Amino acid sequence: MQIQPILAALRRHRLPTLLIAMEIALACAVLCNASFMIATKWRQSQVHSGVDEASLAVLTLEGYEPVEAVDLNARVLAGLRVIPGMQSVSVVNAVPFGEHAGTAGITLDAAGRHFGGVVDFYVGGPGSFKALGLRVIAGRAPQPEDYQPMQSFLPDSARVLVTRALAEHLWPGINPLGQQFWVDKFHFQVGGVLAHLARPYGGEGGPNTIQWSIFVPAQPGAHLSGVYLLRADPAKLPRVLRDARDAIAKVAPDAVVDVSESQTISDLRQSYFRQDRAMVSMLLGVIAALLLVTALGIVGLANFWVQQRRRTIGIRRAIGATPGDILRYFQTENFLIVSIGIALGMVLAYGINLFLMTQYQLPRLPLLYLPISAIALWLLGQLAVLGPALRAAAVPPVVATRSV
Repeated sequence: MQIQPILAALRRHRLPTLLIAMEIALACAVLCNASFMIATKWRQSQVHSGVDEASLAVLTLEGYEPVEAVDLNARVLAGLRVIPGMQSVSVVNAVPFGEHAGTAGITLDAAGRHFGGVVDFYVGGPGSFKALGLRVIAGRAPQPEDYQPMQSFLPDSARVLVTRALAEHLWPGINPLGQQFWVDKFHFQVGGVLAHLARPYGGEGGPNTIQWSIFVPAQPGAHLSGVYLLRADPAKLPRVLRDARDAIAKVAPDAVVDVSESQTISDLRQSYFRQDRAMVSMLLGVIAALLLVTALGIVGLANFWVQQRRRTIGIRRAIGATPGDILRYFQTENFLIVSIGIALGMVLAYGINLFLMTQYQLPRLPLLYLPISAIALWLLGQLAVLGPALRAAAVPPVVATRSV
């Protein structure tokens, strides 16, 4: 089929052609970025926490005086360990998908000239590392002598474990074991590397920093109290957590349970990603609505052109054009219009992506989304124009040429 007659017909209908092309361009831009955001949110929701989520819960207490922290820890640990089904109770400052507790910037030199980034410190008392179920891939797990007293929110000096993602960021291509870093006056040495340990609540610097975590062994005390890690069989965990909440009224009547933060880790994950799931649902709705409107626009324009060109169709049929020729004409015409819209949409897609990168720390749009969106729109265009094209191809020549 010759393209020239189709282009000539499109030039005679510049405005409707332009409107449909712009509609397709907008659909292409939104489809690319919305699909990318959906994929990004889905990947984030699948983040590996690094801990045994199914077996863990956290109990958070408030309202007690800091001077009572040591006594509170002793009473709570003793009181909760006797709960039937409780496997272990330990003191921590935070858990994955919970509240921030130890976020700080680190440097790779004591003078503070080489900034390493903003990370999260998990501080845990004896038993917490084993209870979390963390996997060490280099070095060793904390030993009893590694649990140092805390003078502030961190020990003055400690042997710690960093995640693989953080180690690769701080010391690319270098063995991280034995490396040192600082937080103001606090000095740390890497004694082990963890496969995964997600930050408590997101991460400064965007999704790529979600694994920038450090585990610090420390002795519970005035600066490490009020947050208790509970471990139990997954089937018994909800009941164990409920019994632990009830037991606090007896073992620590001077403290108040923070119900919103006293949940299983699985429930905390669900709460943490609730907004992301809502955004994914909204974006899917936007994509569906936009594609529907685009398809309806194509159908409407194609129906209009079929009615306008009945005489032309009849003449072509009379001089030998087959129904297949008429069908291919409308499909080719639609393909050209959609292609123009896709070309404009790809430029618009990257413009939108640049805005999202600067305002919302979204990564750069991968090129893969462009051909996928183009194929989707080409298929949508062909399906939308198929009905009107079939009706045009089915018009008998004698009916189409009756007014000639």
